[in-house]
Amino acid sequence: MDYVYLLYIMKSLIVAFRLPKGTGTNTLNKFVRGLYGQNSTSWSGRYEFHRKGIMEEIPFRKFIRGVIIIRDCDLEKVLSYLAEYKAEYCVGSIKKVSWSDDTIGVR
Repeated sequence: MDYVYLLYIMKSLIVAFRLPKGTGTNTLNKFVRGLYGQNSTSWSGRYEFHRKGIMEEIPFRKFIRGVIIIRDCDLEKVLSYLAEYKAEYCVGSIKKVSWSDDTIGVR
């Protein structure tokens, strides 16, 4: 099923987040890897493997670094992960207006 379609028909939330200032590079990398997942190799490329992230189980759209759109039912899972790293975040509701797509020519 297409994730864009799921986000379109369900109530969506926008989540903006960032880690506290002074967070080390290793912690930042671990945070991003745990959130989005990562393809990795070892032994000079002999072995390839994938580390899963929590967002691989959730339909989402990423705008820019630290800004995602998710379904309202997935909010608790994302916020609990952000709390593990003491991330600062803001959550807002997205409401589709009947005239919005037609007016700006988006289909």
